Amino acid sequence: MRGALPEWTIALAQGEDAGYFGPGSAVWAVNGAPPTLIAGIRALLLQTLHPGAMAGVHDHSRYHHDPIGRLDGTVRWIATTTFGDRRAAEASCAMVTRLHVRVRGTYEDAAGVEQPYSANDPHLLRWVHDAFAEAFIGAHEVWGGRIPGGADAYVREWARAGRLMGVEDPPETLADLRAELAGFLVEAKVDERVREAVRFIRRPGLPGLSGRVYPILFGGAVASLAPEHRRLLGLKRPWWPAVALTRILLLGLLVLGRQGPSERVARARIARLAAADAAAADAGD
Repeated sequence: MRGALPEWTIALAQGEDAGYFGPGSAVWAVNGAPPTLIAGIRALLLQTLHPGAMAGVHDHSRYHHDPIGRLDGTVRWIATTTFGDRRAAEASCAMVTRLHVRVRGTYEDAAGVEQPYSANDPHLLRWVHDAFAEAFIGAHEVWGGRIPGGADAYVREWARAGRLMGVEDPPETLADLRAELAGFLVEAKVDERVREAVRFIRRPGLPGLSGRVYPILFGGAVASLAPEHRRLLGLKRPWWPAVALTRILLLGLLVLGRQGPSERVARARIARLAAADAAAADAGD
């Protein structure tokens, strides 16, 4: 098993608590479910719409040359924040914040005015958090199962991750999240940078089996976007049954197990802690 999993996944077995969320939480139900495969694509597409965020990606990201490496970094942050203990979640967010320090520059806003940007700017952090949360809950609404406490519970719980990343007072209901995201769209600007990023997200050149199934996932992501988001991105809903084919693909993944490796390792950590508590209680009797 150690040979099959990255070291950061194995490290989730360490820790002294269940984390900020834990079994039975809305965040575990959403972030640990197969629709996250589509949610990640949705989030990338949505995040390109803000010119400040897009400038940071264009100027500083290595996504063209190392898409797998960039994807691994994002997956590591999501999994550690979701399934790690509190110390690990805080450390993961702090590491991303440190990496963001050098991501700064200028961009031209929707009105044609040059503006400064910084990846740790509270406004851009809020945009990225909102786009991420909406993408994940949106994909789960289409292809996922029951969420403990419903969609509002997910938005409220994941607001904790936003605060760990420096977002002040993130939205805590789905209605507030989508209203805030809609408000951001007045700042949207679609230029050649965005079109280039969308072209890359459509065809990232993934190897092997991943490359063969990716077009289905991309089609599902596009089909599940709000019509306004598709229009801004210059995308059309696929003519083929993208939602249905994506559902079949995700059902096939469930054959491999309902729990991903990060969740399994986290559950082993929590079981270890529970056993230790039980042993300590027995020793005290």
